[in-house]
Amino acid sequence: MKKTSTRLADGRELIYYDLRDDTVRDAADRRPLERTVTTSEVRHDVLLGDSVAIASHRQGRTYHPPANECPLCPSEGDRLSEIPDSSYDVVVFENRFPSLAGDSGRCEVVCFTSDHGAAFADLTEEQARLVLEAWTDRTSELSHLPSVDQVFCFENRGAEIGVTLQHPHGQIYAYPFTTPRTALMLRSLATHKEMTGGENLFDAVLERELAGERVVLEGEHWVAFVPYAAHWPYEVHLYPKRRVPDLLALDEAARTEFPKMYLELLKRFDRIFGEDEPPTPYIAAWHQAPFGALEEFDGVVREDFALHLELFTIRRTSGKLKFLAGSESGMNVFINDVPPERAAERLREVASS
Repeated sequence: MKKTSTRLADGRELIYYDLRDDTVRDAADRRPLERTVTTSEVRHDVLLGDSVAIASHRQGRTYHPPANECPLCPSEGDRLSEIPDSSYDVVVFENRFPSLAGDSGRCEVVCFTSDHGAAFADLTEEQARLVLEAWTDRTSELSHLPSVDQVFCFENRGAEIGVTLQHPHGQIYAYPFTTPRTALMLRSLATHKEMTGGENLFDAVLERELAGERVVLEGEHWVAFVPYAAHWPYEVHLYPKRRVPDLLALDEAARTEFPKMYLELLKRFDRIFGEDEPPTPYIAAWHQAPFGALEEFDGVVREDFALHLELFTIRRTSGKLKFLAGSESGMNVFINDVPPERAAERLREVASS
């Protein structure tokens, strides 16, 4: 992998990740851009104990442009985009309309391929491995920013999810705090560790799932399963069998096997509802240990956390979506219409032949 860092016309950082070591990236951003003025502010809710990012400037972000005006495609002739070069393998750049910026963190866009019509599932294993290396590198770089406590790599796929740009891409959010969902896991870790005399809760859950009926796909170094208390109609958790806290700690064997496992899961998701159905909308979310202090989680250290990816869809059946209505949005109590055991069975049924 070759990494080339440059700057866009308004000063934002852009990084090319190339498969070939002899690739030269020297194209300049020819757009007459002024520096973006952001209004990102993080406000703390004292009643709930969580935080909200207020980012009114995002109202003006690009919204469903035609394919020939896609800002994530390579620049070509007089059609200038966020990527100055005429081609790329993987590229990462600072979001022009960030939810988090400055002392409030950082937001980046990850373009998985220059092919506008592709999906992550269409990538080769070599290309998917390059995306993994980009995620890992950005996790490392962002973790060293003084305002960052946690790094979150994710992909939103499909208009139903709220995607406003159809080009295959994901995002990275670097938060200035430990996110509420991660904090819940850390508290559960701490409680279980104290009650059992030191047992790791992630290890216990993984052992139980490996022995159960909800395993969807298993390799030598990774296992994918539908969790016992799945929140979403079709939800899969992908874990490395060797517990590590973040992407940086994955060994070469796990990195090598990951693309095959992940691409197969994505292909199965597109088959859940039948051959004639449109692509399945999904969210793919990497959960990594925070880089900030963990003193509030008694007895827990970073190495106790288990890196994993959560993949889920909001489509519950053909033509119908799972909406977060009163119980979910008002009380944070999820109602799942699909039994996790049936979801796992279906995901095994649609395996590649």
